[in-house]
Amino acid sequence: MSTASCDTSAVPFGGDHGDLDFSPMFTPITVRGMTLANRFVLPAMQRKWCANGEPMPQLIEYYRRRVLGGSALVITEACAVDHPTATQVPHYGWISEATRDAWADGVRRVRSAGGHMFVQLFHEGACRSEGGDGPLSAYPTLSPSGLEHPDVPRGRAATGRELKEIKDAFVRGARITKEVGASGVEVHACHGYLLDQFLWAGTNRRTDGYGGPDIRDRVRFPAEIVAAIRDAVGPDFPISLRFSQWKEIDYGARIAETPGELELMLAILRDAGVDMFHASARRFWIPEWPGSGLGIAGWTKKLTDAVVIGVGSVGYDLDVMESLRTQKEANSTGRAGLAELLRRFTGGEFDLMSVGRGQIADAEWVHKVREGRFSDIRPFVRADVRSQAEP
Repeated sequence: MSTASCDTSAVPFGGDHGDLDFSPMFTPITVRGMTLANRFVLPAMQRKWCANGEPMPQLIEYYRRRVLGGSALVITEACAVDHPTATQVPHYGWISEATRDAWADGVRRVRSAGGHMFVQLFHEGACRSEGGDGPLSAYPTLSPSGLEHPDVPRGRAATGRELKEIKDAFVRGARITKEVGASGVEVHACHGYLLDQFLWAGTNRRTDGYGGPDIRDRVRFPAEIVAAIRDAVGPDFPISLRFSQWKEIDYGARIAETPGELELMLAILRDAGVDMFHASARRFWIPEWPGSGLGIAGWTKKLTDAVVIGVGSVGYDLDVMESLRTQKEANSTGRAGLAELLRRFTGGEFDLMSVGRGQIADAEWVHKVREGRFSDIRPFVRADVRSQAEP
């Protein structure tokens, strides 16, 4: 298994970084019936502030403060769908009838602060921990082909019946998400978890029409989930899908080897009902393919008419996994990094940008950028992700 990456932590930003006018990123955008006041998003990040599937008070306050600090859209933690194989992690959120009221209260508080909230739905697939003595330990770990990585077997391949049950769980989660007042739903299909395992040829060796070398077969199950969600929530409820080339277990992995494969995948998902593609990169400025300066978000915007959200190390030289898994502290890319963000936005490479660590460290990050108070932004440090109390 390889965690090697073809990119570099170097920040090759050039040009004049003097006057930065971020007003273009503070214009509204409408997706179906939802209008966002600006182009900044708080992405899904596991803060470990859930209990019994419900958000703890400090998690909801964390979301609310980021809206008050200027973020137009908050996307929740990755919340497990209501299927016993989805996860065994006790501090993850769940979306189910049992947790409905707690998430409804959280949505109300975020919306009362003036922002919009999406719930992100996921299933761990072969990343799920096996064994243990919890109430879900007796259930199997399911994935497309019983592989967490091409070289790492775990669990077993899901049967057709089990895939239908998992799809139904995503649909129930989306229906509850709409019923509790959220503005939209995001389907998690990235970073090496279940739906990403379907998209990646290395972990999807099925021969039943849901896997193999053709991206059209590998995208079939995620697309069926999206289409079923669209049928359940109706035509006016935004659906976002977050995807990535890289995996937590393999930074150099790719679901699309070429722009043509990416275009096929996006078209199928768009036809199924996706309104927004949340294109996850380790660093947003790294070119995805030789011969073009476009990152994965830029290629996505070029190949689809959907709204595109970019994400990946805004403001920092280290990517999020390096921040979590090494002893290194990320260095701020300062005005140069912000200038590169603005350059790519005004160049049409994405419609919105997710800012994770920046907003973990400083709830007022968006307001400070709008006001040009760049030197007042509190820098992110590794201790911020370990904190069990909202700063």
